[in-house]
Amino acid sequence: MQNTASLPPADRFEDLLRRLPTHLDLDALARQTKAIERNREIDSGIQVIRLALARGPGGLSLSQTAAWATMLGLAEMSDPGVKYRLDKAVEFLEAVVACQLADQAPGAAVRWAGRTLRDADGSCFRERGSKTTDWRLHAVFDLGRGGFTHLELTDKHGAEAIDRGAPIPGEIRLGDRNFGRATSLHRFRQQSDDQADFIVRIGWNALSLIRLDGSAFDLITHLGTLPPDMTPHEMLLCARVGVLDPSPAFGGGKLLPLRLIIRRKTPEATEATRETLRREASRKQKVLDPRSLVAAEFVILATSLPVEGYPAEEVLAVYRLRWQIELAFKRLKSLLRMDRIPTHTPRASRSWLLAHLIMALLCDDLSQEFLESSP
Repeated sequence: MQNTASLPPADRFEDLLRRLPTHLDLDALARQTKAIERNREIDSGIQVIRLALARGPGGLSLSQTAAWATMLGLAEMSDPGVKYRLDKAVEFLEAVVACQLADQAPGAAVRWAGRTLRDADGSCFRERGSKTTDWRLHAVFDLGRGGFTHLELTDKHGAEAIDRGAPIPGEIRLGDRNFGRATSLHRFRQQSDDQADFIVRIGWNALSLIRLDGSAFDLITHLGTLPPDMTPHEMLLCARVGVLDPSPAFGGGKLLPLRLIIRRKTPEATEATRETLRREASRKQKVLDPRSLVAAEFVILATSLPVEGYPAEEVLAVYRLRWQIELAFKRLKSLLRMDRIPTHTPRASRSWLLAHLIMALLCDDLSQEFLESSP
């Protein structure tokens, strides 16, 4: 029998609803998004969200949800009736998630006064029986608050980008190698009027780099000139934006100023990375580029932070805080069982996943009470 996170008892559901934003009118929103168009068995936004939570994080099948709704006195529904109602509720559930996210205040400053640290990452989900990614969850996680500030569901074609989720003034956003793309980094800086910064890890061939005087810069050659110690090395460079497409949508061929911070790994970490590269190349039956083996010896960060006030050692230390969003994804999959999608159609899957995101944000809200009193 399917067993996932359960809803609170019937007499506690009002407590759960009180954790939603106070200005959120679920009934009006349900009618605005056409989750409810006619007064039938389900005639309120509260009933719709309760049905979605029972089917999603409540872990009930369609038939179990129909039986549960009948026993609770919510509505007498058939299995197809439950599916039809939840399929119509996709836009409603998306709007609820958006309201929950908009209601959050920035978390406390971490490491640097006046700066909000946020981590961007993505996680993949598969429908039952699928062998490839069907859905991708793009998230931004506030390290000072310990909760999500942006959640966005796309299909497998939705690419990761640092500018998913509007930046706020004073924010510093972290990202792994998938976010080291000049075009999206440039957009991120533009969206914030240069009031938000980034720290991203990059691969040796991720950016087209030039020196401040306009001369070419070869990263692999530079790595070969570094001394054999673990002291961080840094330099100021520019990355070309929109090299292949000079149109405004791709940056118009502009330059992105950035600061490169490089630190040599331990011999053990270097060999582990190289072995992973060799194994992956063998699996894909590709020839491994020797330059990848050279770069495997280093951690390479690109940041828009100035040198003054942001020492290289501290930037490297802050980047290592990225593991917290990995734990947040793990909680979604291991505790809320969000990775066990039982549906087979796009709208059914989206409503099922969105119900989990609503519950995840409610859990984030509840956890703040414990974080505030934690020693």
